[in-house]
Amino acid sequence: MRLLLDTHAFIWWSDADPRMSAAMRETVREADEVFVSIASAWEIAIKVSLGKLVFDETFGAALTISHFEPLAIEVRHTEEIKTLPLHHRDPFDRMLVAQGKVEGLTLVTGDRRLEPYDIPFLWL
Repeated sequence: MRLLLDTHAFIWWSDADPRMSAAMRETVREADEVFVSIASAWEIAIKVSLGKLVFDETFGAALTISHFEPLAIEVRHTEEIKTLPLHHRDPFDRMLVAQGKVEGLTLVTGDRRLEPYDIPFLWL
């Protein structure tokens, strides 16, 4: 299984937040590949700079500690966004959906507003 963690899923993983169940943690650990989008790095940086989030590690350090792979934003991901219905207007979430679709990844999220999109999900 190849996974893409939503921003909050990555934060919960990194912070050992109990909102990510032990079963989900095991699923993530056992995945063949786990990616975190650079869009999530951007979203985290914005929230930290606004004082809306405390994230003790740098994004890069958190990826390294977790053995996750960064997923760059590519032109083909931005092109996919143009084809997505407007079920959800958050630009970060729309990028994650586009990346998941283009890369054939399962999106790990708790955001049920993303459910109408035609990609596989694992729900937190």
